[in-house]
Order: sequence, then structure tokens, then C-alpha cells
Amino acid sequence: MLGFALAIGFSPLHIALLLLLLVGADPLRRGGWFVAGWLVISALEVALLLTVGHSLLLSMDKGTSHRTGLDLLAAGVLLGVGMKQLLDRKEGTGAPAWAGQLDRFGAMPLLPLLGLSAVVQVISPDDVFLYAKASGELLASGLGQGQELLVGGLFSLATGLLLLVPFLAVRLLGQQRVQPALFWGKQWLFANADPIVAVASLLLAAYFGWQGVEGLQLS
Repeated sequence: MLGFALAIGFSPLHIALLLLLLVGADPLRRGGWFVAGWLVISALEVALLLTVGHSLLLSMDKGTSHRTGLDLLAAGVLLGVGMKQLLDRKEGTGAPAWAGQLDRFGAMPLLPLLGLSAVVQVISPDDVFLYAKASGELLASGLGQGQELLVGGLFSLATGLLLLVPFLAVRLLGQQRVQPALFWGKQWLFANADPIVAVASLLLAAYFGWQGVEGLQLS
């Protein structure tokens, strides 16, 4: 499940936007609320999917129709995401399309910024399937309610690791000391985000496809 969490957490737009906030004015307040917003939305997504899974009595054991269908559908979506990223990369090697809007996003007042962040976070189709897959793993594990909440909370926290690291660096070391690293990180994301997302999506598509085929053989 940690791999799913890190795949969700590698959101180039969110990471680059946080880096921009951390080199700007009032970095700890704006950056802190930004990271907190991500963690809250992540926890709510997990809680919602677990609630729906329990209320609909979804069986997520390997070979069941619910899990097999989810695996195959996720494989198709992630394959599409990966291929799109590769094709977009071939058309141009410059910065990703969202890079040009980053300064405008970073200058937004805090509440609209948090709202925009939440919307982008919940409408990403590949992330939705990764949340669903992780929640399915929890449903299939047979944990008690308290344990399920604990593991779900830890999973939600893990999705924010790539945001927590730069924020905590500024919190502990100070903005001036880490500013060069933050600028470098933003430029690195601009140069490498699309191919990394493409490769990760294709690898996950292969994994989900394999899981789906195994499920068909067991059913």
C-alpha cells in the first residue's frame, strides 16, 4: 500500500505549487495550510471509499467480480494516462502545460487556492483508482474498525510524504537555507514530471492488469 500512497503523492502540480509557496511570503502559514488541505482530502477519500465498500458489502478478495473489475478498469485508465503523457512528451520537450499557470496559482488568496487544490486532487482519475485499490486492500484484510481507521489514516499520511518533506525542511532549517534546493526541485519537476508520471502509470497499469487476469482465472 505504501507504493500506492507514493504514486498518489507524486502530484507534480501540487509539489511544484508547494515549492513556490515555500519560497514566497509567509511560507509556513500558506504552505502548512496547503499540506494540511491535501492530508484532509486524502483522509476523506479513504474514509468515503471504505464507507461505501462496507455499506455495499463489496467483496475485495482476489477473484471476486468487484476486485477483478476494479483491477482491469484501473489498468485501462492508467494505461491511457501513461500513453497520453508519453505522446504529449514527444510533441514538445519544454515545461508541462501547467507550469505557465503556476505563478498565478501561487498568488491566489489562501481559501481559493485550497479549494482549487482540493478539486484537482479529487478529479484525477488515476488517483481515484489508486485510492479505490488501497481501500479495497483494507476491505479484504478483515481488520477491525479501529485497526482499519488506523491503517487508513497512516495511508493518508503517506500520500502526503512528498509534500511534508519540503515543508518540514523549511520549518526546521529556515526558508533561506533551503531556498536553493526548493528552486532546483521546481525546475527538476518541470523537466521530468511527465516522463516519471508516464512510467509510473504504465508500471501500475501492468500490475493492475496482471492482478485482473489472475482474478479472472480464479473466478
